[in-house]
Amino acid sequence: MKKVERINIIMRYINNRAHFTISEIMHEFNISRSTAIRDIREIEAMGMPLVAEVGRDGGYFVMNNSVLPTVRFTDNELKALFIAFMATRNLQLPYLKSRHSLAEKLLGLISQNQQDDLVLLNQILLFEGTNPHNPDLLDLSDLPHPMLEQLIQILLEDRYLVASIEEGREIHTYPIYLMRLYREKSSWQIEGFSLEEGKRRIIPVDNLTDVKTYSGKRRISKKKIAEQLKKQEEAINLVIELGPKAIAQFKKYHPLKTTISYTNPYQTTAILKTFVNVHHPDELAEMTNWLLFLGGDIKIREIPKEVVEGLQGRIDVLGTSN
Repeated sequence: MKKVERINIIMRYINNRAHFTISEIMHEFNISRSTAIRDIREIEAMGMPLVAEVGRDGGYFVMNNSVLPTVRFTDNELKALFIAFMATRNLQLPYLKSRHSLAEKLLGLISQNQQDDLVLLNQILLFEGTNPHNPDLLDLSDLPHPMLEQLIQILLEDRYLVASIEEGREIHTYPIYLMRLYREKSSWQIEGFSLEEGKRRIIPVDNLTDVKTYSGKRRISKKKIAEQLKKQEEAINLVIELGPKAIAQFKKYHPLKTTISYTNPYQTTAILKTFVNVHHPDELAEMTNWLLFLGGDIKIREIPKEVVEGLQGRIDVLGTSN
């Protein structure tokens, strides 16, 4: 890292902290004590109001109302921002209009040479969801569900919600505590705790017709919700070991509730433990397809017989088609 870039990052690092020490700067930026002291002195000379505390546990703190210089992006930071925009467009992400205006402002801040670099990147880098005939950074046309931004705005204030959901031709209303909002298979989902049913509920955002803050009296504390969910946890019935090729496939795609634990320091082997609801046909079929997607670099320790039967059926079909 160049000195100018390092000092700029150190300034922002210390400005966000009430107190810091030379040792912390040395560890965070992997620099020597003399370099850290020299950088701090240069930052002070630039006008940042630092106050030194004397003593064994002394350090520095930044005086209130300090003002940092105008934000300046390095070439690599600009490329990182630009590529992030490219990689996430057309994915039904929220705040699309704000992303559009942010991209325009970003392009307006940079030099012509930097703009030329980004234009070239835009021509040669293609990501999933990109139209190769119109790979324009500002062409963000895949709008998210109209309820998504409203939902995010409400849950930032209160995670106890009343969700109105279209089921069939009827609208049903559920008071829920929202645990997480996630996107899986190009669809946004709410994972919530039903305050009436006392259990976990998955709600597709596409089915939402309205959402508002829950004003009722049946607010269960987060601690009690966690306790109830723990009691309802399913027993693990699928345990597999993954080799490096299977780990690479896992990183490309895995169901939300599945996680792996690495079993060596080099992260080339791992173990996966999860529950498969064999009485839920869609989940059973999804898990069967996903295990085939992982490939042959796996060892099965424990597996439900229904999944084995599903795998055998898929293999038979593939063998017949060939």
